Amino acid sequence: MFSGIVQAVGTIASLQPHGGDVRLVVDAGGLGVDGIALGDSIAVSGVCLTVVGIDASRLAFDVSNETLSRTALATLEQGSGVNLEKALRLADRLDGHLVSGHVDGVGRVLAIEPDARSQHWTFEVPAELAKYIAGKGSVCVDGASLTVNETDGARFGVNLIPHTVSVTTFKDKRVGDAVNVEVDLIARYVERLLRG
Repeated sequence: MFSGIVQAVGTIASLQPHGGDVRLVVDAGGLGVDGIALGDSIAVSGVCLTVVGIDASRLAFDVSNETLSRTALATLEQGSGVNLEKALRLADRLDGHLVSGHVDGVGRVLAIEPDARSQHWTFEVPAELAKYIAGKGSVCVDGASLTVNETDGARFGVNLIPHTVSVTTFKDKRVGDAVNVEVDLIARYVERLLRG
């Protein structure tokens, strides 16, 4: 489990075919590798991946074809930035919201507009995900826990304060870019319970 509070921005060192799927190597940047062990879970732009290699300042992950087909990881290339977060410990503060790192779909950035010192961002998600996103609810975009301002069909808007933009990959995102979207965990379980 994660909180959606991005701890550092890393950089893709390589994304290479490996035995039929992909070996992803990330320069961990400010996250560092101290305290990280083989088998640990790291959220990489919102995707929960298992550490399979550690070398100096880099972390390696095996990424399955299933994960590549359901996330925006396949759109990344060497040098791309990624948001990084270590898994929560039971004693950690939960500053964002409960995030599993199981991406529900790929969305797109539709608009980025100034709003005083903040920025108003509009995203579009696949139609089947829209029902899980509610005004003043939580959504995870590229690993960042965000509060939904408003919804309109498959579109939703959020405000990003300057700090959030500066310490995440949002500073490099442009209109049209793909993003990983994880809807609120509780919404998925409520729907399942109601369906019986």
